[in-house]
Amino acid sequence: MATATGIDEDGRADEGAGSWRELNRANWDERVAVHLASDFYRVEQFVAGEDSLHGFEDGELGPLQATSAVHLQCHVGLDTLSLARRGAEVTGLDFSRPALDAARRLADRTGVAASFVEADLYDAPAALGRRYDLVYTGKGALNWLPDMGRWAEVVAALLRPGGRLYLVEFHPFVSVFGDESLTLEYPYFDEGPVYLDDPGDYADPNARLSAARTVEFAHPLGEIVTSLVEAGLVLEFLHEFPECGFRRFPFLVESQPGLYAMPPGMMRLPMMFSLRARRPA
Repeated sequence: MATATGIDEDGRADEGAGSWRELNRANWDERVAVHLASDFYRVEQFVAGEDSLHGFEDGELGPLQATSAVHLQCHVGLDTLSLARRGAEVTGLDFSRPALDAARRLADRTGVAASFVEADLYDAPAALGRRYDLVYTGKGALNWLPDMGRWAEVVAALLRPGGRLYLVEFHPFVSVFGDESLTLEYPYFDEGPVYLDDPGDYADPNARLSAARTVEFAHPLGEIVTSLVEAGLVLEFLHEFPECGFRRFPFLVESQPGLYAMPPGMMRLPMMFSLRARRPA
């Protein structure tokens, strides 16, 4: 792993590595086929009616019937279609064309109505050209973005007055540890782009990606929340959870379907968080 110290206005990072967008898009384009075939994403079970949202999300989202929603960084669209199954009119946005092609195929297979738009996250307001009742995002999304202030401004621009952001994300605290143990390996605070050269994939440990170099960014919880407040949103709640939506460490145990926690006898750590914020009417 190599760490750089900055990116310019065009999104180009130090070390001559090229644009973070170009590197990350190539990586995510290649991941699509791996994810569709993996046991992790359970695509066939999803087509048969299985849900991809966590149990706590229903209560925090509230009723979605006749709600206009946009899912940012939607990948292959499982969460997008899960929102649509709850009655929302949903658009998914992502910068990966192969991911959106897969999402459209899944919409056809499930018979669930949803639309998908290819665009960079920071270009979302212009690409979508409308406002929504709900912006939904998270689950491994924010670490791919360099600027939380711009992200929050995008969210605010996409919300109609009275509209809500709902964010479910992996807790930045647990992101400081390595993959195998509770060993400190990565920064908690923003120290510039973090370059990773890893041909593996979280959904399939046997995968070997050719577009292996990625660029990630650390965003502490305070930065995320403050960015939303500075963009004019009103925080309604912030919840932290001692469970993770995947087996973040090999020693985690499944505490309830789709959620993993520390085994008995080990101290609990914050591994996910959710927040809801409202654009004033």
